[in-house]
Amino acid sequence: MISDELQYQVLRLLENDPEMSQRQLARTLGLSVGKTNYALKALLERGWVKAQNFRRADNRSAYLYKLTPGGLQEKSRLAYHLLKRKRAEHEALMAEIEELRSEVRGMQETHSDAP
Repeated sequence: MISDELQYQVLRLLENDPEMSQRQLARTLGLSVGKTNYALKALLERGWVKAQNFRRADNRSAYLYKLTPGGLQEKSRLAYHLLKRKRAEHEALMAEIEELRSEVRGMQETHSDAP
């Protein structure tokens, strides 16, 4: 199973560049071509992406990856949930940073009072 974040990233990249090859997609995502192929197949099986064979002068077996209406809807849903999760992570991180700042201030005050 592929993560929601990976699904979103693949959908976003293919929406922006439907002619992107699996090798280019893998390089952009920082994944192996095998893992990228696995993720892409999952999206194809779910019906969120449709692959069309087309001919290019430099690559006779290239594919055009188009997001289906369901894929566009899923991309929006994933973006909403990822944004919600990232906001929660950000808030938790900001709270941790504030705790550390308070701790550092307390240590500085303690050390500045020493004779």
